[in-house]
Amino acid sequence: MDEIHYRHEYKYPLMHGQILIENAKISAVAQKDAHVGEAGFYNIRSLYFDDYDNSCYMDNENGVDNREKYRIRIYNHSAERITLELKQKIRGKTSKRTCPITLAQCRKLMDGMIPDDIKPQQQVLHKLAYLMAVRLMKPAVIVDYDRVPYLYRREDANVRVTFDSNITSVNDVSSFLDERIYGRGVLTAGQALMEVKFDSFLPDEIYSLLQLDGLSASTFSKYYLCRKFGM
Repeated sequence: MDEIHYRHEYKYPLMHGQILIENAKISAVAQKDAHVGEAGFYNIRSLYFDDYDNSCYMDNENGVDNREKYRIRIYNHSAERITLELKQKIRGKTSKRTCPITLAQCRKLMDGMIPDDIKPQQQVLHKLAYLMAVRLMKPAVIVDYDRVPYLYRREDANVRVTFDSNITSVNDVSSFLDERIYGRGVLTAGQALMEVKFDSFLPDEIYSLLQLDGLSASTFSKYYLCRKFGM
């Protein structure tokens, strides 16, 4: 079993003016992730699963601390790299375990079916398959958004700051691999979500970013809001 690595994760909903200020601050001390390319951002699309009791949704609704979510993720609308992820939150910290899946496995899961070619090393897929069998876990919603990511690294610190915008909820789970999908935005125009993720501590240079009038941490969940808008 792989060692599970937990991180702190803070979330801050931002208005347009706050986005400009925070973006300018972080760009002065951190580098953009190399994956953004010339566009300066990339698109993330996730297909989330839930069971017959909507347990994942209700755990968010009720503020349950120990919870987990399964999702399939692609980047920039491309099926070249498809990953299945298990995101866990325990005592306020988060972890993420991933495994690559094939296009055929992805299509099976999109249809609510368990792939019949699961490899031994696909531990996350084994866990999801079990829950699909016993908890009737199935695709629930697509969450689509654009991300501007920054990395701040030094010997004693590893911090990731991201700005997510154009967050869209899509109920038609069969459209997950389509080039274009159609759904409903969950934020008002000009809003974005800033996420700050770090290991053991937050360096002063990053902590100073969070000292802005009107800025406060939130329990914001893209999955929860997208489910709520679609239900």
